[in-house]
Amino acid sequence: MVQTDTPPDLVIPKLIVGLGNPGAKYDRTRHNIGFVAVDALAKSWQISLSDHSKFKGIFGEGAGVNGDKIRLLKPATYMNRSGESIQAVLNWYKLPPESVLIIYDDMDLPLGKVRMRLSGSAGGHNGMKSAIAHLNTQNFPRLRIGIGKPASDPDADSVSHVLGKFSPAETPIVSEVLDLVANSVELSLKQGVAKAMSLYNNRNVIANR
Repeated sequence: MVQTDTPPDLVIPKLIVGLGNPGAKYDRTRHNIGFVAVDALAKSWQISLSDHSKFKGIFGEGAGVNGDKIRLLKPATYMNRSGESIQAVLNWYKLPPESVLIIYDDMDLPLGKVRMRLSGSAGGHNGMKSAIAHLNTQNFPRLRIGIGKPASDPDADSVSHVLGKFSPAETPIVSEVLDLVANSVELSLKQGVAKAMSLYNNRNVIANR
């Protein structure tokens, strides 16, 4: 019997998507942390991103850390229609839904934490609702980046919080979180999403400061 080093259920991303809203007014807001993460990956891997009308987004492809082809996408459809852009890329390259890793913000996670999962619900996130609707499944990996709740009033208007920018005190924490994101994504490309989950889901940037 021939032995293989790659288990049949190993999930290796082929497309990495960062969720956000296009336009200067949303640039570097908490809700756009997915965009920022993809920009950081593109810079690290030296992948050029550019407007791609067919995919309704900002797109680029190149070699990932393991040398295999990887694609990066920032949907330009606005958050609640993100699935249109993601579906366009998957259809064009004939990729299955489980090959996409979506990175997005999560108020239910505190700043400093990330959480990777192989599947799950939208959790109230409009971008993920759209992705699930267009891909017709919840079974695809996702990486949530904690943005926390308003510090002054946890019950305050969530819209103003997610569409606000990180404070000067939060900025260095966000920088460390993006390093954590990059490390977890790179491990998922080398050894699969499950391995990255086991190593990074319990990390906390703030606890290590």
